Amino acid sequence: MIVGVPKEIYPGERRVALTPAVVPMLAKAGLEVAIEGGAGIDAGYPDAQYQEKGAKLLADRAAVFAQSDIIVQVLCNGANDKNGASDLALMRRGQLLIGFMRPLAAAEAIQEIARTGVTAFSVELMPRTTRAQSMDALSSMASIAGYKAVLIVASTLPRMFPMMTTAAGTITPSRVLVIGAGVAGLQAIATARRLGSVISAYDVRPAVKEQVQSLGARFIELALETQDAQDARGYAKAQDEAFYAKQRELLGKVVAENDAVITTAVVPGKKAPVLLTAEMVKGMAPGSVILDLAAERGGNCELTHPEETYVAHGVTIIGQINLAGGVPYHASQMYARNLTAFLQNLVKDGKVRPAESDDIIRDTLIAQGGEVVNGRVREALGLPALVAS
Repeated sequence: MIVGVPKEIYPGERRVALTPAVVPMLAKAGLEVAIEGGAGIDAGYPDAQYQEKGAKLLADRAAVFAQSDIIVQVLCNGANDKNGASDLALMRRGQLLIGFMRPLAAAEAIQEIARTGVTAFSVELMPRTTRAQSMDALSSMASIAGYKAVLIVASTLPRMFPMMTTAAGTITPSRVLVIGAGVAGLQAIATARRLGSVISAYDVRPAVKEQVQSLGARFIELALETQDAQDARGYAKAQDEAFYAKQRELLGKVVAENDAVITTAVVPGKKAPVLLTAEMVKGMAPGSVILDLAAERGGNCELTHPEETYVAHGVTIIGQINLAGGVPYHASQMYARNLTAFLQNLVKDGKVRPAESDDIIRDTLIAQGGEVVNGRVREALGLPALVAS
């Protein structure tokens, strides 16, 4: 079977789905790699490196789709809402498609994929189990985004992060608040701590308190009553508006005490909850910085402008998206390892394993035989549940 790697076409996207290092690993699993010329250059992987590892170089995108049994991408249609639909005409019935697709937030795009007849697997739906950990691309990219967020904040904030003793006296450390202690938030905490800032963190899930404290941050506890704060996959669950209103009221004072705030709160398939109001931004000191990692889903800050940097009340609000794409070399390396582990589990003895044989395959499968087959995506589309034959 041939695994095809087309060049990413989302504007500004520099990652590549597979790196040269994984080509021999896939060959051992009986999979040949065919890559579009130049697909890895922007990530730091020239064509020659792929050829040295045994990959086949193809001249154009159409050839990759035509000759490949499996197509792997970073951003497939759905996750690529700019021009991802242009690939639909290149897909064929029975071909496999694997990548980010944003299945719960872009369900209509999943219907478009399904109509091509491909068998599509969305990496966002990877189960959060020990066995699937090596395949968890969502966590890999979130970790990079958390790291990159801190670097952007540090370069924007008109203050230094660490405490320093200088000839001009002692410089006090910057204070940073991270809202949301998932993978991205925890990496942001760890990175900001290494740079020397004083870190605080808040999360609706009390269970993450120990993780936050283990990284040297203070865990903010608010007098809020919450039930069922996280779902079975470990993600925060959406709360009602009364909860968020009370949360904003209590968070206001905490936000005002910090020089920078990094927000990471998202709920799968839903608009990001607004945690920072315009009034809370107004209460921050001039020169403060907010980086909203939820910008792509509407933003945790009321004043966030997705894909833009905006100044309000003297506070810089950064709505940059796709932060993982800003570290393309290592982001591609991590993503390629996740995909390789997934492919090694998916294909055995030259054949694709049936979905019913494995929970990882079953949970990530979203389209097959011309229709959407994933229950969560069908629910998002308002389609009836499939009846088992």
